[in-house]
Amino acid sequence: MRPERLNALFASLGTLSGIGPKILAHYNRLLEVSSGDARIINLLLHLPRSALDRRIKSNLANAVLGEDGTFKVRVLDHRFGARARAPSRVLVDDDSGDLTLTFFNTDRARLESMLPKGAFRYISGKLELFDGMRQMVHPDRVLDESAYARMPPYEPVYPLTAGLTQRGIGKAAGDALSKIPDLPEWQDEEFFKRRNWPHFKAALSILHRPTSPEDVAPLAPARLRLAYDELLASQLALQLMRAKMKRDRGTSRAGDGSLTARVRAALPFTLTAGQEKALDEIRADLASPERMLRLVQGDVGSGKTVVAFLSMTSAIEAGYQAALMAPTEILARQHYERLAPLAAQAGITIALLTGREKGTARKAVLEGLSNGTIQLAIGTHALFQESVEFIKLGLAVIDEQHRFGVHQRLALSRKGDAVDVLVMTATPIPRTLVLTYFGDMDVSIIRQKPAGRKPIETRALPLDRLDDVANSLSRALDTGQRIYWVCPLVAENEDLDLAAAEDRADSLRKLYGTQVGLVHG
Repeated sequence: MRPERLNALFASLGTLSGIGPKILAHYNRLLEVSSGDARIINLLLHLPRSALDRRIKSNLANAVLGEDGTFKVRVLDHRFGARARAPSRVLVDDDSGDLTLTFFNTDRARLESMLPKGAFRYISGKLELFDGMRQMVHPDRVLDESAYARMPPYEPVYPLTAGLTQRGIGKAAGDALSKIPDLPEWQDEEFFKRRNWPHFKAALSILHRPTSPEDVAPLAPARLRLAYDELLASQLALQLMRAKMKRDRGTSRAGDGSLTARVRAALPFTLTAGQEKALDEIRADLASPERMLRLVQGDVGSGKTVVAFLSMTSAIEAGYQAALMAPTEILARQHYERLAPLAAQAGITIALLTGREKGTARKAVLEGLSNGTIQLAIGTHALFQESVEFIKLGLAVIDEQHRFGVHQRLALSRKGDAVDVLVMTATPIPRTLVLTYFGDMDVSIIRQKPAGRKPIETRALPLDRLDDVANSLSRALDTGQRIYWVCPLVAENEDLDLAAAEDRADSLRKLYGTQVGLVHG
């Protein structure tokens, strides 16, 4: 249960002044809230990436073009366009020179009120050069003497999304700070004193109300304190999760090896030592009365899928069902097409379930899983939907673990009683990160590649040698090799200076004709 004193932090952002349903929707998108509304704590932990210096540091003549600056100026004249959409301009100066303030779609009466002729104003924004004249388009701030005196000298700069402004987030963050209760320090006081770290409430106040750019720097004490909190809280959560799994009794799922032997006989290759070691560790987990939660890490091509299949075969031998969940439909279908022949050799019934399966085909799969006639299911996130029921799920395998959240992993594991979980990743993860991020899992690493795999050669060449690369492909084509040329874009984009597959295919066809094909999503 959450302590009552924390309830204010978990209230909806909509309880803050000025945040109605429309603005709240923008905050939900900015703060990446997957369900419900963003909470006050979500905004407090949305930290600024830098701070703008709003102090006057220069006059107009000596200001650096292209940078933000603050100046005290006198309003000289208003120049309103004759056409409806023409920009409005306000001419201002200081003792060193003049400046044009440019406004688009701004009401004339509002401009005259905000910048009355002859008055002194403090303006802040980016100084630019246009047609040989200094210009500032839509200043960030236009303040009179009293308002400038109240403005903080440094303003936090937040990551934004469409529909929100820096000023709006700053105001909301200020309101959110007032909701932080006085909390007892949960970290070791001596540890904090040695590092000169502030307390939780002070750390958030420093970051959202900086007094210098150093306050929000990446290694600033306030930021380090919150990062330490996050890491420690994550570790505690992992330890609690692991302790709960250890308390929850599992089920021994040691098969007799009969189905596994048939699969091994059907394989056109011999398993590597790394695969055998991983299988031994998985079988020991399956035979144990404790639940399994194991990560199998191995590079692409190291043979993780066959290890997963033999693991699922062991669970099926023991009278249980197994499921393999992939992050995309393409990968799920690829797994199904590769494993279906092996399953047939072993007499295992296998089915595919993705979002594409509809009508009678989907109904048949759901019935097979619920009555046990389907022993092995391969699919996408469709596997953990409410309509999917397994009669006796014993082992859940999750491919490309990093593409799924913990909640999705748990959703699939809840489809049975004390389900053993095996997750796989091809992402190289340093051991320190494995212990930190995957601290709730045991880890198996497959280091060797199967015999006969050719070594991969990687080269980096400058763009000015692009023509040399294109022309050299003929040597590979003449020997019957196949070539994949991968581009970051499908079609040319004027906003991105990146290679497009359609353009590259056209240029290569001029060299190699019909030997060039084009494939994209």
